[in-house]
Amino acid sequence: MSKKTNYSYIGIAFIILVFGIIFIPKIVDRISNSDVIRNESRSDFADDRDTRQSDLVFIEINGKPKKVPAFSFINQNGETITNTDYSGKVYVIEFFFTTCPTICPRMNANLIQIQNTFDGFEDFGVASFTINPDYDTPEILKKYAEQYGVTNPNWHLMTGNKDAIYKLANEGFNLYTAEEVGAAGGFEHSGNFALIDKNGFIRSRKDDFGNPIIYYRGITSEEEKEDEDGAPEEISALKADIKKLLNE
Repeated sequence: MSKKTNYSYIGIAFIILVFGIIFIPKIVDRISNSDVIRNESRSDFADDRDTRQSDLVFIEINGKPKKVPAFSFINQNGETITNTDYSGKVYVIEFFFTTCPTICPRMNANLIQIQNTFDGFEDFGVASFTINPDYDTPEILKKYAEQYGVTNPNWHLMTGNKDAIYKLANEGFNLYTAEEVGAAGGFEHSGNFALIDKNGFIRSRKDDFGNPIIYYRGITSEEEKEDEDGAPEEISALKADIKKLLNE
């Protein structure tokens, strides 16, 4: 082997030695200080995306976010259900009664559609409170649930003390409810739904003027597009907003 070749090998070895002395300690230092991290991974981005707060507003009363009041009632399976059973879940609230001849069947048909949209989501539920607890026993509510196709284990149809239910509706949610002899079925009530986040706060989107809509109209279906007065359906908006809260 010639001297020239020997000098070439020596030169290459010298370059490798210099690289190791200068750069290897820096690489080791970066790793030890956790500077080399795959922040660009899709899974990390998904986690960041899923935990950020959505653009849905908190409904405020006297400047404070309105939270679901404590409640305790019996569901269609004879179980005691309280507001804590919905902790960590996004859910929709309605007030109805099983013998309602007008808006309730339409409301619950829409809720079934929403239930099916979020089939398999363990952190989604529905809270249905009867405003005719004298008639709507757990047995009646169970038959009603079966008739409509309630399958979500977090959908509780609840009955109990009438005064407590009416207080929850009228004061807890400001969803008008009353016993009215002249009304169809003997009761007056709102056809609106309330949307609750995982922490028990009432949430909603804003209207075109920047004001919270507060409630979602529950009578008109997506297929109908609008009601008899030309007001657009809000079931599709409710579905979109449920998804947003599930991702918070």
